[in-house]
Amino acid sequence: MSGPDIHPSAIVEDGARIADGCKIGAFCHIGSNVHLAAGVELMSHVVIQGHTSIGKDTVVHPFTVLGGIPQDLKFKGEASKLEIGARNRIREHVTMNTGTAQGGGLTKVGDDGLFMAGCHVAHDCVIGDKVILVNNAGIAGHVHIDDEVIVGGLAVIHQWVRIGRGAIIGAVTMVTHDVIPHGLVQAPRGKLDGLNLVGLKRRGVPRSDITALRAAFQMLAQGEGAFQDRARRLGGETESEYVKEIVAFVMGDSGRSFLTPGQI
Repeated sequence: MSGPDIHPSAIVEDGARIADGCKIGAFCHIGSNVHLAAGVELMSHVVIQGHTSIGKDTVVHPFTVLGGIPQDLKFKGEASKLEIGARNRIREHVTMNTGTAQGGGLTKVGDDGLFMAGCHVAHDCVIGDKVILVNNAGIAGHVHIDDEVIVGGLAVIHQWVRIGRGAIIGAVTMVTHDVIPHGLVQAPRGKLDGLNLVGLKRRGVPRSDITALRAAFQMLAQGEGAFQDRARRLGGETESEYVKEIVAFVMGDSGRSFLTPGQI
């Protein structure tokens, strides 16, 4: 693999680690504590700051700012990090901030994600693999988004919310509570409106598991007792790993309450 290809107009500060095969386009600015793995491409006018690492073969489009300080008045300049995984596609005007001392000091993004134009990932977020954030989606601080989640355009996720694996959030939706794995959320004030059946089918989930998920959702919607009590009963009645995933999510630690299903 050849060494890095750095445009003459780019600024790479002393101390930055640029692996072989990287391409740094015109007018990029790379800070001294940045690490770019092999094959990373910065098209042009990209700013990477702070203690930021980017995994191999990630492509970053113009006017993106990665590793900026948190938009948090409690931040006092302490050392914190942004870690971005491999093979991500980060489009124009995306911003991702480093962490804070209160949140563990790390914002972490997984592999194979698509971050469309103008979306924002705030301090101390944990973003899984194969996540898609559509144009201008806003992810507030301390949010956890599991693998294979889609967040629609102009949607906003409230701080401390958890989004379970495979969920889908509709466009122009405000999500203020945790979303179960494989859930479908839509409406201006996010409503848990069903399951992400299209996503389940696209991923090749067996019909038996989809049937089990439908039954589980109906029990969560219509069963007796509190939401956690319904989920606990589900855990003792199912053999589906997908349903068990929902149960584990509901019984896990959370700083928010849950979006609960209505009648189906």
